[in-house]
Amino acid sequence: MHPIIDAHHHLWPGAHVGGDDYLLEQLHGDTASTEGVVATIFMECGVGYRSDGPSHLKSVGEVEFVAAVADASDAADGPPIVGIIGSADLTLPLDQLDEVLDAQVAAGGGRFRGIRDALASAPDGAELLIAGRSAPGKSADPNFRRGVQHLGSRGLTYDSWHYHMQNQDFRDMAEACGDTTIVLDHFGTPLGAYEDLDEVFPRWQADITAIAALPNVVAKIGGLAMPDNGFGWHMDPQNFPDADTVVAAQERWYLHTIEAFGPERCMFESNFPVDRLSLDYSTYWDACRTMAAGYSDAEQASMFAGTAARVYALDVL
Repeated sequence: MHPIIDAHHHLWPGAHVGGDDYLLEQLHGDTASTEGVVATIFMECGVGYRSDGPSHLKSVGEVEFVAAVADASDAADGPPIVGIIGSADLTLPLDQLDEVLDAQVAAGGGRFRGIRDALASAPDGAELLIAGRSAPGKSADPNFRRGVQHLGSRGLTYDSWHYHMQNQDFRDMAEACGDTTIVLDHFGTPLGAYEDLDEVFPRWQADITAIAALPNVVAKIGGLAMPDNGFGWHMDPQNFPDADTVVAAQERWYLHTIEAFGPERCMFESNFPVDRLSLDYSTYWDACRTMAAGYSDAEQASMFAGTAARVYALDVL
């Protein structure tokens, strides 16, 4: 049984798209259902922002909030939160961006690893449960690209959440920012709630192959059970899919991404509690183990933990 670093989860106090509180108790309730989870990585989701002070520093409050939860996780009976990905407006002038990053490094207690400044821009006419509100064309903004490049100069990563129709724009940005390690979240979020997935797949497949040709990009393979992906499992929460059903529906997306990037550039992610709307935590990881079974022990070790540990510079294995 390979150790697991869950490379991408959120924390939410109070009501959110996935229900009520999702804090350490709920996270550890999920991780306890799956053998081998040794650590987790928090991904920004807009919680805990400061209510006053300079606007560009308000997102530092999220890192402060998560660092306190991570401190508690160190003493709890469950995997520790070892990495924090925060948020910042990457179009800021570099002196202000450095002020934000310096404050997040200080707040993170040694856990701060990078930024996600999401690119997801909901297409016109799309009725999405979780609609990205990024400005269209943001990835081409020279100021944004300057910010992404600056992350690399500081040894920090950039995570991207965007939709499948933005994959080519994402690739152009990633190529222009070749000195920064860039993480493709959620397969580029195929939107089955907007467009038939069978029609999306061949275009998405070509885009993933093109993105994978860039050596500075790595892929998170998970987050494909969001309601907007279009599999419909969230419609019947009393009858969530079993692992075999998940594999049958989603394997082609996983296997193509692994083939394109190579296992050493792929990391599994739960994206909980968002994907919790559609399946159980243990079901997700059982499906991942089934889909990874054809790879060597070393390749599986990379996908389940090694890639995340390397990309986010985590000393947990």
